[in-house]
Amino acid sequence: MRGNIVLFGDSITEESFRSGGWGASLANIFSRKADVLCRGYDGYNTRWALFLLHHLFPLVLDSPTKPPIATTIFFGANDAALPGGFRERHHVPVQEYKDNLRKIVTHLKECSPTMLIVLITPPPIDEERRLEYARATYGEEAMKLADRTNESAGVYAKGCVEVAGEMGIPSINIWSKMQETDGWQKKYLSDGLHLTALGNAVVFEQIVRVFKEARLHPEEMPYDFPHHSEIDADNPDMAFQLKCA
Repeated sequence: MRGNIVLFGDSITEESFRSGGWGASLANIFSRKADVLCRGYDGYNTRWALFLLHHLFPLVLDSPTKPPIATTIFFGANDAALPGGFRERHHVPVQEYKDNLRKIVTHLKECSPTMLIVLITPPPIDEERRLEYARATYGEEAMKLADRTNESAGVYAKGCVEVAGEMGIPSINIWSKMQETDGWQKKYLSDGLHLTALGNAVVFEQIVRVFKEARLHPEEMPYDFPHHSEIDADNPDMAFQLKCA
């Protein structure tokens, strides 16, 4: 049977199966090759994500299910919320953020030494758009202090890449990648933080690139059951016997 690819993260992952989302695009290219599972949790930081590890990724000895063949870890946008700001309760200091990422990666490696683990940095922040969105949604009082800055998000992005390097796993620096494009603020971000369709496309393209570099090519993976072209209409048993043996 086909394996699983798990997308683990915050609201940017939770929203990834919306129309045009990067998770939906991954599910499309891995159709009949692997099941892409969304495990995104709106508002979560890495501190809270630790409580989910044993539920979402049980150790093999504790579970009859096989571990994922690949997992993306996409946290940091909430960890980087500013202390003293409107989203202060989500804030996690950067050193703790890095330690939490290490704990997540270590647990996944214990689940499976062959699992492909990919760390993704938080995206950049359009501070002006973020302020406009917060005022429109929560009113003037909500944003006396900024909830996030692009500079702070960059510090967490740097920390994410550093952890990936330390632990010998690939990373995707979305914070840097998106800012390579002129006008990235409106092109890639819908409310100063979450992704537009074009922003989702950037994440999707980068994940596919990293997957292929790790030899996880959807086009080279077998179908779970015979392709219709392999089935003899007069003698279908043969195709299924060979594939399902």
